[in-house]
Amino acid sequence: LSVSGHPTQILSDIFTIEEIKKKPVSKLQLCWIGDTNNVLNSLVEASVKFSFKLNIASPKKYPPSKNTLKIINRKNSKIKFFNDPKKAIFQADAVFADKFISINDKVNKKKKLKDFKNFQINKSLTKFAKKDFIFLHCLPASRGKEVTSEIIDGKNSIVWQQATNRYHLQKSILLYCLNKL
Repeated sequence: LSVSGHPTQILSDIFTIEEIKKKPVSKLQLCWIGDTNNVLNSLVEASVKFSFKLNIASPKKYPPSKNTLKIINRKNSKIKFFNDPKKAIFQADAVFADKFISINDKVNKKKKLKDFKNFQINKSLTKFAKKDFIFLHCLPASRGKEVTSEIIDGKNSIVWQQATNRYHLQKSILLYCLNKL
């Protein structure tokens, strides 16, 4: 985990998605709705590495970083950027969210929450995703801000399995680094 990336989060997320969907991630359409942060940066890199479709939705005032935009704009990229969350989530197999306001954000929090008001993952927005979509969030979530309780606690949410898998993935990375695998 760093300000610019969170690769262990995304590796465990991909593992969890494939575990639930019983398909390679390359055959699925993923969707990120929210702030353009470190977790998204790693998800964009993973999209290139594992060749999966990724739709990103964020307000115009919050574009991805220049480095992330370079990756998104590559010739063979399967990544699309939207300012309309309904277009981004359309027919998504998996929907990601993260806090609208991260710990290190040096912004006007009230203004940012207002800017992201239409990007909340809720029942009316998820109607555009596939019926059996799965919801992921790296936790902790701000219920009522980026996601409603109905979604994060609902049947499509896999956040607790996602968190458990992240724990095991991080242990395996440490074991690998210590030459124990």
